[in-house]
Amino acid sequence: MTRKSSENPAKRNTYGNWPSKISAQLIVSDSIGIDEVRQAGDALFHIERRPQEAGRCVIVKSTTGKSEDMLPPPYSARSRVHEYGGGCYYVHGDQLFFVNNSDQDIYLIHDQNITRITRAENRRFADFSYHEPSNSLIAVCESHEAGRVDNQLVRIALDSGQIHTIESGCDFYASPRLNAAATQLCWQTWNHPNMPWDGNYLWLANIDDTACLSHKKHIAGGETVSIFQPRWSPADVLHFIADDTGWWHLYRYDKSTSKSQQLTRGEKEFGLPQWVFAQSSYAFIDDTDILCCYQSAGRSHLARLSLGATPQLYELTTDWQTFSSISAEADKVAFIGASGHCFPQLVSARFTDTTTLHCNVIKTSSTLPVDSEYYSRAQALRFNNRHQQTVYANYYPPHNPDCQPDNNSAPPLIVICHGGPTGQSDSALDAKKQFWTSRGFALLDVNYSGSTGYGRAYRSRLDGNWGILDVEDCCDAALFAVSQGLADKDRLVIRGSSAGGYTVLAALTFEQVFSAGASYYGISELTSLARDTHKFEAHYLDRLIAPYPEAEALYQQRSPINHSEQLNCPVIFFQGEEDRVVPKQQAEKMFAALEAKGLPVAAQYFASEQHGFRQAETIQQALENELAFYQLIFNLKAKDKIRFKGSIQIKNI
Repeated sequence: MTRKSSENPAKRNTYGNWPSKISAQLIVSDSIGIDEVRQAGDALFHIERRPQEAGRCVIVKSTTGKSEDMLPPPYSARSRVHEYGGGCYYVHGDQLFFVNNSDQDIYLIHDQNITRITRAENRRFADFSYHEPSNSLIAVCESHEAGRVDNQLVRIALDSGQIHTIESGCDFYASPRLNAAATQLCWQTWNHPNMPWDGNYLWLANIDDTACLSHKKHIAGGETVSIFQPRWSPADVLHFIADDTGWWHLYRYDKSTSKSQQLTRGEKEFGLPQWVFAQSSYAFIDDTDILCCYQSAGRSHLARLSLGATPQLYELTTDWQTFSSISAEADKVAFIGASGHCFPQLVSARFTDTTTLHCNVIKTSSTLPVDSEYYSRAQALRFNNRHQQTVYANYYPPHNPDCQPDNNSAPPLIVICHGGPTGQSDSALDAKKQFWTSRGFALLDVNYSGSTGYGRAYRSRLDGNWGILDVEDCCDAALFAVSQGLADKDRLVIRGSSAGGYTVLAALTFEQVFSAGASYYGISELTSLARDTHKFEAHYLDRLIAPYPEAEALYQQRSPINHSEQLNCPVIFFQGEEDRVVPKQQAEKMFAALEAKGLPVAAQYFASEQHGFRQAETIQQALENELAFYQLIFNLKAKDKIRFKGSIQIKNI
C-alpha cells in the first residue's frame, strides 16, 4: 500500500468506508465492452457494448485515424442463439451483415443504407459465412415454435431472404466455415447431454454452387474430445483446436491422408469454452504463420506459431497480459489486450520481424480519469483445498493512496465466484474490482475446480460435484487468505453471478465461513433450473450433478432453497425481470425464505434486464446498493448516512 510523506499524511479510515474517486456513476459513464474483432482489408471492425445506451451493441469500423459507428439507433447487433449469442455480424467486401437484437432478423449495411434481409418470425441467426456462388449466407439458425427449439445450418438467399436448411438432425451446430474456393464447408455439431467443451464433432463436406452438401465425413472430435474454432488457412488447409491430449492444442488436417497433425504441445490451453459463437484465439498472418494466444499455469500468452515440418512457437513480448479476439488479414493483426495496469484495449498491429509487433491502440474500454496509483494489482495465489488439490486465485489488496486503515487489523474480504461454472477469471484491470479495493475491501477472485485454462482434468473435477467442490474451494480460498493475514475472518463476503450466484447461495447454506453474500441472478433451486432452462443448457447439469429427473433427490439435496434453515447471514439479490436463463422466481423464493427466518435480506429487480446486466443505471444501482448493504451489515458507517438507490426491497434491517 502506497504511503504518503509525513508532510501530507494519508487519512486513516475504516476499511470498507474509504472515500474513493472511483464511483459507480463514473464506471458506467466511462466504460464500454469491446468484443468480436474482425480485420477486413484495411478496416478493423468490433462490437461495442454501451451501458450508457441501455446496453446497445454497436458495430464500429476503424480505418487509419478514423472510427465510425456503423449502426444508428435503435439498431443493436446481438444474436440470441443459445441465449448467449455471439457471431452477430459478418463482413464481406463492402457489405456488412448483422443480426438486429429486437427482431433477430438479418440486415445488410451497404453504402450507408440498411436493408432488412429476413423476415423470419420465431427464428434466430448467428455465426455466418458468405457463399459467393449462390449469393447467400450460411449460418446457424435456431427456430422457436410451439414450445420446441430446433437448430440447423441454413442458407439464406440474399436476393429473396428465403431460408433453406442444408444440415439438420443434431441438437447443436456451430462454426460453418467455407474454404477460399467455396468448394468445401466445415462445421461443428454436438448433442445433449454434452456441452461443446465436453465433446463435439468436426465435419467436412463438399459444397456445390447451390450450397448443397455432399460427401460429408467426420474428421475430428467425439463424445469426449472438444473441438474449438475450425478455420481455413489462406492456402485452404483446415486447422482447428482439440483437447484429446487433455489440453486444447492446435491441429491441421491433411486431406490427402485424412489425418491431423498436432502443431502445439505442452500444458497449454489454446481453446476456450464455447459459450458464445465466433470466439477466436488464433488467426492466420499468412500461409505459414499464425498469431495465437494461450494460457499456461494461470498466465495468458501471445505467440507466433511458424508452421513447417517442425512447427515453432515464439512467445511475443507486449504491454498486455491477457489476450482475446485474435484477428488477422494480409499482414495486419488485431486483438483485445489487457493487463493489471491497463483496461481492455482494441489493438491493431504489424510484425516488424518474427517476434516483434508494432502496436497501435484503437480503442480503450475505459478511460477512468483516475491516476493508476489508485489501482490495486492482482497477486496470483495458489493453495491446496481440503482435498489437497491445487486451486488458483487472484488476490487484490485494498488500495487507496489517500487512505490508511485505522489500525493494524486485516481488511474485509470479498470472494468472487465467476459464472459458468465453466469459465475463468483473469487479472485484467477491471473498474468494478477497483470500486471495491479503493474503498478498503480486499478481493479474492477464485478459479475454483471446474474452471478453464488449466486443462481438461481441472475442468473435470467438477463433474458430479457442482455445489460441493466449487463451494469448498471458495471457502478454502477465504480461509487461506485469513491464514495469510490477508483478510478478517469475521468479515468475509462471497459474491457471484449466474452459476457463481449458485455457489454463493450454496456456500452460505452448506458452509459456515462467510458473514454476508451477494447473488446476481443466481440459482437457488436446481430442479426448476433443470426443468425450465433454455435448450443450450438443458442437460448441462447432467454432468455437473447427475441426470435429471433420475437424480431428482440429489438436485433437491443441493438446492439452497430447500435448506434455508441453515442460512445464518444476510444476503442481497439482484435480478433481471426478463431473465430466461435463471427466472426471477428463484430470487423471490430465496428472499421470502430469508425474510421468514428474520435474517437481513434485500432484493432489487430490474425491468428490461435479462441474464447479465447491460444498462448503465442497473449496473450503477447494483454496485451502490451492494456497497450500502455491506456497510450496513458490518457497521462501516453511520446508519443514517447509508442510502439505497432505486426500487429495492429490504427486510429485517
